[in-house]
Amino acid sequence: MKTLKLSFTIVLMLAFSVSLSAQNVDNKKGNQTTKITGEDLLGIKSGADPKKAEPNKAGKSRKNGRPVVFTVGDSTMKNGKDDGSNKQWGWGHFFGDMFDTTKVSVENHALGGRSSRTFITEGLWAKVLAAVQPGDFVLIQFGHNDSGSLNVGRARASLKGNGDNDTTVVMELTGKAETVHSFGWYMRKYAQDVKAKKATPILLSHIPRNMFTTKDSVAVIRNNDGYGLWTKEAAAMEKVLYLDANQLIADKLDKMGKDSIQLMYYGDHTHTSLLGAKLNAKTVAEGIKELKSCKLRKYLK
Repeated sequence: MKTLKLSFTIVLMLAFSVSLSAQNVDNKKGNQTTKITGEDLLGIKSGADPKKAEPNKAGKSRKNGRPVVFTVGDSTMKNGKDDGSNKQWGWGHFFGDMFDTTKVSVENHALGGRSSRTFITEGLWAKVLAAVQPGDFVLIQFGHNDSGSLNVGRARASLKGNGDNDTTVVMELTGKAETVHSFGWYMRKYAQDVKAKKATPILLSHIPRNMFTTKDSVAVIRNNDGYGLWTKEAAAMEKVLYLDANQLIADKLDKMGKDSIQLMYYGDHTHTSLLGAKLNAKTVAEGIKELKSCKLRKYLK
């Protein structure tokens, strides 16, 4: 069994190396030079131009009254300039490839460094919500950036838990007072706002980090407690759809081995490589397909 597992890991590593090399090689055929983009090991080809970011104006992709799928989150959903220039990608970039774009469009409005709290306080959520119409879908994933300081430095933390408790802090940067709510409160607000627009919210637990239960373990750390649990509870309280993306992705990674995971699927301890982002996009789509009451299923390829 150990020999087979090691062989599988080596095969994956070699395939990934070939794929990366292919991205920077020109394949000459006759008098034409064709740029090799690197066949995706998952069988996913991105229909989007990787040099162009997703539309920054919410609702821009809507045509002929067709529904729009909005994604909202942090850098694990949209990384950097969304062009892979830092060798890292967010899964939201490839999520649109999972759908029949003749029937629905997908817009990725995530932004790196944001938390459930700051995506609202910076006005980003208001811009997305203004474009949401009846029949649309909004996927919301936060948790990676919701810890830390409430009012010093980046000051993006929410209170732990899912309660209605809050606290008022004076922001170091502005000197102004701000009321900070619990993580669950913010997640419930997203759901409430989308429902008020007669659209469908889907709350997701955030993707797993490149971290393991022990130093020598191949088991990826789950987020069944903390932010994952609070997201699930918020969805239950608002009677909206919940997708445990953290568990679904971690289950797949466990089968690949620690060396393969670290070499191929992540760019650091949190952010994913091209292959990792595509794996996550595909896994989220598979998860949606299993949500029996989710009308978004009918738009999947």
